[in-house]
Amino acid sequence: MVERQPHIQCRPGDVAPFVLLPGDPGRIHAIAAQLDRWEQIACNREYRTITGTFRGMPVSATSTGIGGPSTAIAVEELIRVGARVLIRVGSAGALQPGIRVGDLLVAVGAVREEGASAMYVPPAYPAVSDHAVLAALLKAAGDLGVTAHAGLVRSHDSFYTDREDELTRFWAGKGVLGSDMETATLLTLARLRGARAASVLNVVVPADGGLEEGINDLVAGKEAARQGETAEIRVALQALHALWTEESG
Repeated sequence: MVERQPHIQCRPGDVAPFVLLPGDPGRIHAIAAQLDRWEQIACNREYRTITGTFRGMPVSATSTGIGGPSTAIAVEELIRVGARVLIRVGSAGALQPGIRVGDLLVAVGAVREEGASAMYVPPAYPAVSDHAVLAALLKAAGDLGVTAHAGLVRSHDSFYTDREDELTRFWAGKGVLGSDMETATLLTLARLRGARAASVLNVVVPADGGLEEGINDLVAGKEAARQGETAEIRVALQALHALWTEESG
Protein backbone atom coordinates (compact mmCIF):
# COMPACT_ATOMS: atom_id res chain seq x y z
CA MET A 1 0.00 0.00 0.00
CA VAL A 2 1.28 3.47 -0.89
CA GLU A 3 1.70 5.54 2.25
CA ARG A 4 1.63 9.28 2.78
CA GLN A 5 4.56 10.69 0.82
CA PRO A 6 7.27 12.13 3.07
CA HIS A 7 7.78 15.49 1.38
CA ILE A 8 4.51 16.47 -0.29
CA GLN A 9 2.53 14.79 2.54
CA CYS A 10 -0.14 13.42 0.17
CA ARG A 11 -1.76 9.99 -0.04
CA PRO A 12 -3.47 8.23 -2.95
CA GLY A 13 -6.81 9.96 -3.49
CA ASP A 14 -5.50 13.35 -2.40
CA VAL A 15 -4.22 14.31 -5.83
CA ALA A 16 -6.07 14.41 -9.16
CA PRO A 17 -4.56 12.77 -12.27
CA PHE A 18 -4.11 16.25 -13.79
CA VAL A 19 -1.63 18.46 -11.92
CA LEU A 20 -0.20 21.95 -12.33
CA LEU A 21 3.32 22.53 -11.01
CA PRO A 22 4.23 26.10 -10.10
CA GLY A 23 7.60 26.64 -8.52
CA ASP A 24 6.49 29.33 -6.09
CA PRO A 25 4.09 28.23 -3.30
CA GLY A 26 2.59 31.72 -3.57
CA ARG A 27 1.45 30.96 -7.13
CA ILE A 28 -0.93 28.36 -5.70
CA HIS A 29 -3.20 31.28 -4.73
CA ALA A 30 -3.30 32.46 -8.35
CA ILE A 31 -4.18 28.94 -9.53
CA ALA A 32 -6.88 28.55 -6.87
CA ALA A 33 -8.49 31.77 -8.10
CA GLN A 34 -9.12 30.11 -11.48
CA LEU A 35 -10.80 26.99 -10.05
CA ASP A 36 -14.50 26.34 -9.43
CA ARG A 37 -13.70 25.07 -5.96
CA TRP A 38 -10.62 23.88 -4.11
CA GLU A 39 -9.23 22.78 -0.79
CA GLN A 40 -5.72 22.71 0.59
CA ILE A 41 -4.50 19.14 0.96
CA ALA A 42 -1.04 19.62 2.45
CA CYS A 43 1.66 22.19 3.05
CA ASN A 44 5.16 21.03 3.97
CA ARG A 45 8.49 22.72 3.22
CA GLU A 46 8.23 24.19 -0.31
CA TYR A 47 5.43 21.81 -1.27
CA ARG A 48 1.91 23.20 -1.05
CA THR A 49 -0.87 21.12 -2.63
CA ILE A 50 -4.48 21.97 -3.42
CA THR A 51 -7.11 19.86 -5.16
CA GLY A 52 -10.32 21.10 -6.74
CA THR A 53 -12.20 21.30 -10.02
CA PHE A 54 -12.03 23.36 -13.19
CA ARG A 55 -15.18 23.19 -15.33
CA GLY A 56 -15.91 19.84 -13.74
CA MET A 57 -12.41 18.43 -14.24
CA PRO A 58 -10.61 17.22 -11.10
CA VAL A 59 -7.28 19.04 -10.90
CA SER A 60 -4.50 19.54 -8.38
CA ALA A 61 -1.62 21.96 -8.04
CA THR A 62 1.61 21.37 -6.14
CA SER A 63 4.42 23.88 -5.76
CA THR A 64 7.86 22.41 -6.43
CA GLY A 65 10.17 25.06 -5.01
CA ILE A 66 13.27 26.19 -6.87
CA GLY A 67 15.44 23.92 -8.99
CA GLY A 68 15.70 20.36 -10.21
CA PRO A 69 16.20 18.44 -6.95
CA SER A 70 13.04 19.73 -5.27
CA THR A 71 11.12 19.32 -8.55
CA ALA A 72 12.26 15.71 -8.85
CA ILE A 73 11.01 14.95 -5.34
CA ALA A 74 7.60 16.48 -6.09
CA VAL A 75 7.25 14.66 -9.41
CA GLU A 76 8.29 11.28 -7.97
CA GLU A 77 5.88 11.54 -5.05
CA LEU A 78 2.98 12.94 -7.09
CA ILE A 79 3.22 10.10 -9.59
CA ARG A 80 3.25 7.59 -6.74
CA VAL A 81 -0.09 8.92 -5.48
CA GLY A 82 -1.81 9.07 -8.87
CA ALA A 83 -0.66 12.04 -10.97
CA ARG A 84 -0.63 11.19 -14.69
CA VAL A 85 -0.43 14.51 -16.56
CA LEU A 86 1.78 17.30 -15.19
CA ILE A 87 2.26 20.81 -16.56
CA ARG A 88 4.82 23.19 -15.14
CA VAL A 89 3.54 26.78 -14.88
CA GLY A 90 6.73 28.66 -14.15
CA SER A 91 8.79 31.70 -15.03
CA ALA A 92 11.74 32.17 -17.36
CA GLY A 93 14.25 34.64 -18.68
CA ALA A 94 14.14 35.17 -22.44
CA LEU A 95 17.25 34.53 -24.53
CA GLN A 96 15.95 35.82 -27.87
CA PRO A 97 15.15 39.40 -28.86
CA GLY A 98 11.52 40.14 -29.55
CA ILE A 99 10.24 37.99 -26.69
CA ARG A 100 8.54 40.36 -24.28
CA VAL A 101 7.83 40.22 -20.56
CA GLY A 102 4.46 38.50 -20.18
CA ASP A 103 4.88 36.36 -23.32
CA LEU A 104 4.75 32.62 -22.79
CA LEU A 105 7.33 30.01 -23.74
CA VAL A 106 5.97 26.53 -24.46
CA ALA A 107 8.78 24.02 -24.19
CA VAL A 108 9.04 21.53 -27.03
CA GLY A 109 12.14 20.25 -25.24
CA ALA A 110 14.79 21.39 -22.79
CA VAL A 111 18.56 21.55 -22.62
CA ARG A 112 19.50 19.42 -19.61
CA GLU A 113 22.05 21.71 -18.01
CA GLU A 114 20.75 20.98 -14.52
CA GLY A 115 22.11 18.16 -12.40
CA ALA A 116 19.00 16.40 -11.11
CA SER A 117 18.07 14.59 -14.32
CA ALA A 118 21.67 13.43 -14.72
CA MET A 119 21.19 11.37 -11.54
CA TYR A 120 18.69 9.29 -13.54
CA VAL A 121 20.01 9.03 -17.10
CA PRO A 122 23.02 10.27 -19.10
CA PRO A 123 22.84 13.70 -20.80
CA ALA A 124 22.24 12.07 -24.20
CA TYR A 125 18.71 11.16 -23.11
CA PRO A 126 16.37 13.89 -24.43
CA ALA A 127 14.07 16.02 -22.28
CA VAL A 128 10.98 16.42 -24.48
CA SER A 129 7.35 17.30 -23.83
CA ASP A 130 4.57 14.79 -24.37
CA HIS A 131 3.27 15.57 -27.84
CA ALA A 132 -0.44 15.55 -26.92
CA VAL A 133 0.05 17.83 -23.92
CA LEU A 134 2.25 20.13 -26.00
CA ALA A 135 -0.38 20.32 -28.74
CA ALA A 136 -3.10 21.05 -26.17
CA LEU A 137 -1.06 23.92 -24.71
CA LEU A 138 -0.45 25.50 -28.10
CA LYS A 139 -4.12 25.19 -29.07
CA ALA A 140 -5.22 26.70 -25.76
CA ALA A 141 -2.84 29.63 -26.19
CA GLY A 142 -4.19 30.24 -29.69
CA ASP A 143 -7.81 29.98 -28.60
CA LEU A 144 -7.22 32.41 -25.73
CA GLY A 145 -5.27 34.88 -27.89
CA VAL A 146 -2.13 34.54 -25.76
CA THR A 147 1.30 35.17 -27.28
CA ALA A 148 3.20 31.90 -26.96
CA HIS A 149 6.58 30.96 -28.45
CA ALA A 150 7.20 27.23 -28.92
CA GLY A 151 10.73 25.85 -28.95
CA LEU A 152 13.64 24.82 -26.79
CA VAL A 153 14.34 26.10 -23.30
CA ARG A 154 17.39 25.60 -21.11
CA SER A 155 17.24 24.40 -17.51
CA HIS A 156 20.18 25.11 -15.24
CA ASP A 157 21.17 25.12 -11.58
CA SER A 158 22.91 28.46 -11.27
CA PHE A 159 20.73 31.45 -10.47
CA TYR A 160 23.87 33.31 -9.41
CA THR A 161 27.13 32.43 -11.18
CA ASP A 162 30.13 34.21 -12.64
CA ARG A 163 29.58 32.40 -15.97
CA GLU A 164 25.88 33.04 -16.54
CA ASP A 165 26.37 35.77 -19.16
CA GLU A 166 28.72 33.52 -21.11
CA LEU A 167 26.36 30.54 -20.92
CA THR A 168 23.25 32.48 -21.90
CA ARG A 169 25.03 33.99 -24.91
CA PHE A 170 26.08 30.50 -25.98
CA TRP A 171 22.60 28.99 -25.75
CA ALA A 172 20.97 32.06 -27.29
CA GLY A 173 23.23 31.48 -30.28
CA LYS A 174 21.85 27.95 -30.57
CA GLY A 175 18.27 29.20 -30.84
CA VAL A 176 17.18 28.42 -27.29
CA LEU A 177 14.23 30.64 -26.35
CA GLY A 178 14.75 31.06 -22.63
CA SER A 179 16.04 29.66 -19.35
CA ASP A 180 14.47 28.24 -16.20
CA MET A 181 15.61 25.80 -13.53
CA GLU A 182 13.00 23.01 -13.54
CA THR A 183 11.63 22.07 -16.97
CA ALA A 184 14.33 19.58 -17.97
CA THR A 185 13.99 17.68 -14.71
CA LEU A 186 10.21 17.46 -15.08
CA LEU A 187 10.26 16.32 -18.71
CA THR A 188 12.98 13.73 -18.18
CA LEU A 189 11.60 12.22 -15.01
CA ALA A 190 7.96 12.16 -16.13
CA ARG A 191 8.90 10.22 -19.26
CA LEU A 192 11.02 7.77 -17.27
CA ARG A 193 8.13 7.18 -14.88
CA GLY A 194 5.48 6.78 -17.58
CA ALA A 195 3.68 10.06 -16.93
CA ARG A 196 2.92 12.81 -19.47
CA ALA A 197 4.38 16.28 -18.98
CA ALA A 198 4.92 19.67 -20.56
CA SER A 199 5.97 23.13 -19.47
CA VAL A 200 4.66 26.64 -20.08
CA LEU A 201 6.75 29.54 -18.81
CA ASN A 202 5.92 33.19 -18.21
CA VAL A 203 8.74 35.47 -19.38
CA VAL A 204 9.76 37.79 -16.53
CA VAL A 205 13.13 38.93 -17.90
CA PRO A 206 13.69 40.09 -21.51
CA ALA A 207 16.83 39.06 -23.37
CA ASP A 208 18.36 42.50 -22.82
CA GLY A 209 17.28 42.76 -19.19
CA GLY A 210 18.97 41.92 -15.91
CA LEU A 211 18.05 38.69 -14.14
CA GLU A 212 17.62 40.16 -10.68
CA GLU A 213 15.79 43.20 -12.05
CA GLY A 214 13.27 40.98 -13.83
CA ILE A 215 12.61 38.79 -10.81
CA ASN A 216 12.20 41.86 -8.63
CA ASP A 217 9.69 43.27 -11.11
CA LEU A 218 7.66 40.06 -10.86
CA VAL A 219 7.71 40.10 -7.07
CA ALA A 220 6.75 43.78 -7.01
CA GLY A 221 3.77 43.09 -9.26
CA LYS A 222 4.85 44.43 -12.63
CA GLU A 223 1.70 44.38 -14.73
CA ALA A 224 3.03 42.54 -17.80
CA ALA A 225 4.56 39.79 -15.68
CA ARG A 226 1.39 39.45 -13.65
CA GLN A 227 -0.69 39.21 -16.78
CA GLY A 228 1.67 36.53 -18.07
CA GLU A 229 1.28 34.55 -14.88
CA THR A 230 -2.50 34.64 -15.18
CA ALA A 231 -2.29 33.75 -18.87
CA GLU A 232 -0.07 30.71 -18.33
CA ILE A 233 -2.41 29.35 -15.68
CA ARG A 234 -5.44 29.83 -17.96
CA VAL A 235 -3.62 28.19 -20.86
CA ALA A 236 -2.50 25.22 -18.76
CA LEU A 237 -5.96 24.68 -17.25
CA GLN A 238 -7.66 24.87 -20.65
CA ALA A 239 -5.13 22.41 -22.09
CA LEU A 240 -5.71 19.96 -19.26
CA HIS A 241 -9.46 20.34 -19.64
CA ALA A 242 -9.23 19.49 -23.34
CA LEU A 243 -7.21 16.37 -22.54
CA TRP A 244 -9.63 15.38 -19.79
CA THR A 245 -12.64 15.90 -22.07
CA GLU A 246 -11.00 13.75 -24.76
CA GLU A 247 -10.29 10.98 -22.27
CA SER A 248 -13.76 11.17 -20.72
CA GLY A 249 -15.39 11.37 -24.17
